[in-house]
Amino acid sequence: MTRRERVAAVLEHRLPDRVPKHIRFTPGLLDVFKQKTGSDDPEEYYDLELTYTIPPAPDGPPEDPREVFAKYHPDLPPNAHVDEFGIGHTPGTFHHFTRLAHPLANVNTVAELEEYPWLSFSDDPDAPLPAAAKGSEAWPTFRSVGPGTTLSGLVRELKARDRFVVGAGGSIFEIPWQMRGMDRFFADIAEQPEYAEALLDHVTEIWCRAIRGLARAGCDMFRITDDVGTQTRMMMSPAAWRRWLKPRMARLIAAAREINPNMRIQYHSDGNIMPIIDDLIEIGVDLLDPVQPECMDPAEVKARWGDSLCFFGTIGTQTVMPFGTADDVRAAVKRSIETAGRSGGLIIAPTHVLEPDVPWGNVEAFIAAVREYGSYSQGASG
Repeated sequence: MTRRERVAAVLEHRLPDRVPKHIRFTPGLLDVFKQKTGSDDPEEYYDLELTYTIPPAPDGPPEDPREVFAKYHPDLPPNAHVDEFGIGHTPGTFHHFTRLAHPLANVNTVAELEEYPWLSFSDDPDAPLPAAAKGSEAWPTFRSVGPGTTLSGLVRELKARDRFVVGAGGSIFEIPWQMRGMDRFFADIAEQPEYAEALLDHVTEIWCRAIRGLARAGCDMFRITDDVGTQTRMMMSPAAWRRWLKPRMARLIAAAREINPNMRIQYHSDGNIMPIIDDLIEIGVDLLDPVQPECMDPAEVKARWGDSLCFFGTIGTQTVMPFGTADDVRAAVKRSIETAGRSGGLIIAPTHVLEPDVPWGNVEAFIAAVREYGSYSQGASG
């Protein structure tokens, strides 16, 4: 099978020739990768099947977000940057993490919210993209683009290289709380729900435009990134998730499938989100990202939902990857393929971006083990 055919088979609940794999590095570990391999492209070097790209171009003439949102960040330091939603990011003291500055911290009424200078993505896939990939510092494997490149042109190029192309974005919960501050946002839900509704709706509509552009460009899948889980339970009750987030996520998925009924949906949330997995299936999620073994048992998740849902991850970035031996990593990969990967339905990967404390030998062990145990034609699925 080609790489694209392999991922398509997984998402169609057909057995591929072998388990697709993925891996992501933080900048520090990406530097180690470059030193060890002589390559600057993990996707090509490791023959990865998925490529993550970026949202469409800005809607209208490019603007500098730092200038647009200046009044909301009077004390932002010079080394900070501001994203499309006006959220300030100041480099932290630990690897790639940043400190957030919340532009809506003092915007307390719906009227003020309506006056906010919302930026948006275009739904035109042929508009020129920005010169640098969104999230390129924190997510080095996201594709960077050159001057004059369009989203549709980028997608065609990646498909010609046999990549399964995934558009990134869609944070319906994370963006609002990062704009407002998590404590204030949860207080809004309790005390002024009309404000929380307006904020969520603004962000949802921005992502609906983006996802239409990605669908028109020919992306194969869209990755919604919206952490709602902790190690043991959800950040909110399942009932609150169904009240505030589920309908808007359903609207986002519907926007994609209005353009391309076959577009796949990858949903990312760390932590234990088992109470809402049935809901995710109901609104059209195809791929659950990740199945985090420290929080949810991959074998149980596979047994309960494997007929309706496919899975990404299963290799712990809190446990075996940083703290295990190479043999531990190999054993975890083998076990995952034999349980969560039984009869297909799995894209195996560390459950999140790998931090610099992951030993290089464990990275090599992960790749080697997938190659050794991942062939279904050899009966490796158990």
